[in-house]
Amino acid sequence: MMEELLQEMPALWLTIKLALVTTMILLVLSTPFAYWLAHTRVRYRPVIEAIVALPIVLPPTVLGFYFLILFNPDGLIGSIWQTITNSSLLFSFSALVIVSVFYSLPFVVQPLQNAFSAIGRQPLEKAYTLGATPVNAFFSILLPLSKGGYLTAGVLGFAHTLGEFGIVLMVGGSIPNETKVASIAIYEMVESMQYDRAHGLSGILLAISFFFLLAVYFVNQRSNKKKLNT
Repeated sequence: MMEELLQEMPALWLTIKLALVTTMILLVLSTPFAYWLAHTRVRYRPVIEAIVALPIVLPPTVLGFYFLILFNPDGLIGSIWQTITNSSLLFSFSALVIVSVFYSLPFVVQPLQNAFSAIGRQPLEKAYTLGATPVNAFFSILLPLSKGGYLTAGVLGFAHTLGEFGIVLMVGGSIPNETKVASIAIYEMVESMQYDRAHGLSGILLAISFFFLLAVYFVNQRSNKKKLNT
């Protein structure tokens, strides 16, 4: 059993690598975007929020199909990528990262937006009146006050990327050590009736996901108790 699991370590490592890269990119990109959504008063904000939330309700294969068209060497993005790198974007790890960023976007943006909305503008405005730069105000005030939101956003983005299947299969296929993530490996095991191996790899993903979610709920519980005691 152990030897069989070791054979699937490349797929598991690739999945964790994809989740880590995707989450880091999303945390950086989502911070200014979520802050703007939390405080903007433009009338079309609901439209933008609906677009961000689309991956929650849209079938992954629908997104995968459109990305497949875009990433094709004859497509808009695929042709540019081909010209710059002299390689195909389809069926590459880079393609997995790009689609994962879009697919997990709401799971990072929404917790950050909620955290920034709860904090409000006042703490940053006070910092600016005291001479703080936007960068100093972010790291010394906004980041500590919103650490719960960042924890939730990071864990949800990471866990959601771990479970991707349809969208990564369409743009990445199943290339060992390149695009064959754990969900695809499990699917292939079940398809070939290797249920023992599927149980083992599924159990590892289940344990990882449960651990991260448990950490979020535990930290949030402690944070709520501190607020009640103060």
